Amino acid sequence: MAVVISLLNHKGGVGKTTSAVNIGAGLAELGRKVLLIDLDPQANLTISLGVPRQKQTIYEALRGEGELSPVNVKPNMDVVISSLDLSGAEMELINEAGREYILRELINQVTDDYEFVIIDCPPSLGLLTLNALTSSKYVLIPLQTEFLAVQGLAKIKQVIDKVKARLNTQLEIGGVIPTMYDSRKVLNREVIETIVKHFGEKVFKTFVRDNIALAEAPAQRKDIFDYQPKSIGATDYLDLCHEILGRIEPKS
Repeated sequence: MAVVISLLNHKGGVGKTTSAVNIGAGLAELGRKVLLIDLDPQANLTISLGVPRQKQTIYEALRGEGELSPVNVKPNMDVVISSLDLSGAEMELINEAGREYILRELINQVTDDYEFVIIDCPPSLGLLTLNALTSSKYVLIPLQTEFLAVQGLAKIKQVIDKVKARLNTQLEIGGVIPTMYDSRKVLNREVIETIVKHFGEKVFKTFVRDNIALAEAPAQRKDIFDYQPKSIGATDYLDLCHEILGRIEPKS
């Protein structure tokens, strides 16, 4: 049965989608069967991997017009794509009974086909994000190692705690991923100290270093392992995947 993981941060530009793509790709490189779900109306994950528009997207599935329709993008890795249509889903589903559980019901239909399901959440804390958190066992929080990125952490933890109390008692923080890290910058090191004070062992030992290849890969519609497998970005995400597997292993 698949382990369902949401990548969440309501601040944009912190490496959330980059992490979703490359954690998924890294786990696939390690032989794990992975499903990525693009739950962001901006469809950045879909665009980053160059998946063409499909008739059935996550939007149609959430509206009850069909099941999840995964698209294979590389060995061991499938994607459920998003589209701009998803931006209207929150208003359209507001009166649906059990609206917070729609995604969970969809994922339950495919959970035996994968070892990991990774959800790229939108940069907001609305109904789509609630659906992701209600579906998930773990939340991973990508966090840019800059001062302003730290400011929203309390709000994220508050939302996770409320979902755990009211909607999904299994939910827990799987880890905080420091991104865009530069050890030469005093501020970056100070931010790491701050988040370790708040989250302790939840902070991954692997820091994703600032790396131009990670920024270039989406323009080539590739994950970092297909674009530059010898880059430090590929090294960091593969190390991170090993660390994730050390914490989170799917149950047979």
